[in-house]
Amino acid sequence: MEEALTIQSLFIYPIKSCRGISVPQATVTQTGFQWDRYWLVVNYKGRAYTQRVEPKLALVESELPEEAFLEDWEPTKDSFLVVRAPGMEPLKIPLTKPSSVAEGVSMWEWSGSAFDEGEDAAKWFSDYLGKQSRLVRFNKETETRPSPPEFADGYSTTFADMFPFLFASQASLDQLNTLLPEPVPINRFRPNFLVDNCDPFGEDLWDEIKINDLVFQGVRLCSRCKVPTVNQETGVPGAATVNQETGVPGAAEPTETLMKFRSDKVLMPDKKPRGKVFFGKEMVWNWNGSNSEDKGKKTIKVGDTISVLRKIPSRAEAAA
Repeated sequence: MEEALTIQSLFIYPIKSCRGISVPQATVTQTGFQWDRYWLVVNYKGRAYTQRVEPKLALVESELPEEAFLEDWEPTKDSFLVVRAPGMEPLKIPLTKPSSVAEGVSMWEWSGSAFDEGEDAAKWFSDYLGKQSRLVRFNKETETRPSPPEFADGYSTTFADMFPFLFASQASLDQLNTLLPEPVPINRFRPNFLVDNCDPFGEDLWDEIKINDLVFQGVRLCSRCKVPTVNQETGVPGAATVNQETGVPGAAEPTETLMKFRSDKVLMPDKKPRGKVFFGKEMVWNWNGSNSEDKGKKTIKVGDTISVLRKIPSRAEAAA
């Protein structure tokens, strides 16, 4: 008998591009998990910093109160996000609503206003990165950051790259690791859900799944930028591999290996290749298809089972 798909781990990344937190449970909202990518480090122009340009962000750890992951929890004046990094004193950010607002915050195609976490946070990140920086918080009351409508019309997220949720499976990671010169941990891929008992890359074909009363819709395969090449323990990007015969540099691992069997060229042979590689499945919570948004628990726990309601016939379609 086939073992049920189960949630092996849940991850929340409070500050965009900084270290994630493995949590026993998380609350689902329309824009992603509660607290996921609520904060963003920006430069003096208000533009987002990510590990693509500031790999040292990988070493910035966040800590939230344990009760922050309970449904309907409200912060008090004694609730803090605690931020730590090598060589730095801990930074405490009150979780109650900030009073000041930063205008002209931008990330990729989006720009808008966000809460500003103040001078102490600005100094901390400026000192850590060695350049003028500020920490801002997404303002769900006034701002919407839509997911690309051609893929997920009517959905939005906070400071996640494009879509509210990213799923990956342990089997996919295990298969990749059998091919790599050195294995990598799942934190290279920064998923929200890590699933057990799945076939390798079985998540590619999920069109609709159900966890408890919540229905999630598959959007597309996750095309990966250079962040998976950054060692999350050291904050150092991997060196590009060099072809021994031609001397031509390739990509750093694990991207170089993924290119061999997870590229658009391999998975979508009928389309013009654009040099993309895929790992993980981007999804949205379909609150229309779930038991009414107001009813039922929106808490998901490690160990919960996943039912696949509908599959896509082929990976080529999943990678659209």
